[in-house]
Amino acid sequence: MKKIAILISLAIIVVIAIIFLGFSFFIVDQTEYAIVLRFGEIRKIISEPGLYLRTPFVDNVVRFGKRYHIYDIPVEKVITLDKKTLLVDSYAIWRIDDPKRFIESIKTVSLALSRIDDVVYSGLRNTLAKLDFDDIVTGEREYLADITNFSRSNLADFGIEIIDVRVKHTDLPTENQQAVFERMKSERQSIAALIRAEGQKEAQKIRSEAEKKATILRAEAVSEAERIRGTGEASATRIYAEAFAANYDFYRLLRTLESYKSIIPDSVVLVGEDLSILDQMK
Repeated sequence: MKKIAILISLAIIVVIAIIFLGFSFFIVDQTEYAIVLRFGEIRKIISEPGLYLRTPFVDNVVRFGKRYHIYDIPVEKVITLDKKTLLVDSYAIWRIDDPKRFIESIKTVSLALSRIDDVVYSGLRNTLAKLDFDDIVTGEREYLADITNFSRSNLADFGIEIIDVRVKHTDLPTENQQAVFERMKSERQSIAALIRAEGQKEAQKIRSEAEKKATILRAEAVSEAERIRGTGEASATRIYAEAFAANYDFYRLLRTLESYKSIIPDSVVLVGEDLSILDQMK
C-alpha cells in the first residue's frame, strides 16, 4: 500500500511539475509582441520570436500583432467650406509601433480603434472644412496627406503608427442630392453661356477683321484696275493719235463711215446739199 501511495504521490508531483512547466514557458511568434504583466505592472516587453519563461499563476502574457491593420472607419458627415454636407467613407492603415505606450495608454485594440476613429474624423473635418465641394469631389485628393500627418502626430503618443489614411468615396446625403445637382447644373449652364458669349465675341472680331481686310483688298484691286484702265486708255489714245497722224484723210473717212453706221440704220435721214457729211459720200 505504501508503494502505491508513493507512486500516486510521485504521479501527482509529476503532473503538477508538468503543469507548472507548461505555465512557465510561452512562445512568441515573429508576427507579435508579448508583454509580461505581473499584477498589472509591465515586467517585460518581448519583440523577438522564441521560447520565454514566466512565473506561472503570477505573470500574465498579453499579445499584440506587429502587422499592419486596415480599419474601415464608419461613414461620417463633413461640412465643406461652401457649406455643403458630405458623407465621407474612409479607412486607415495602422500598426502598433510602441507596445509599452500602447498598453499603458489604451490597453486594448478595441479602444485603439475607437481612438483612431476620433482622431481621423477630426482630421477629415478640419481639413475638408477648408476646401470647396468641387475641390474635394473632382480634385487630386492632395488633402489626404494633411489628414495622414495630422492623425500620425496625434496618435504617436499612444504607441500607434498611422501609415496612411484614404477616402474610398464621398457622397451627398439623400435629402441634399437633388438640390446640389440642380445648383451644379445651373452653374455649368452659366459657365457654358459665358463661354458661348466669349466665342461669339471672338467670332465677330474675326469677321470684322476679315471684312476689313476684304475692303482693303477690294479698294486696292479697284485702284489697280483704274490704274491699268487709265494706262490702257492712254496707250489707245496715243495709238489713235499716231494712226491719225500717219494718214489723216483715211482715218477721217473711216470715222465718218463709222458714224454712218450709227446714224442710218432704222432711222430717217434728211440730207441737205449744204451738209459737210456729203463731202465724204462724193
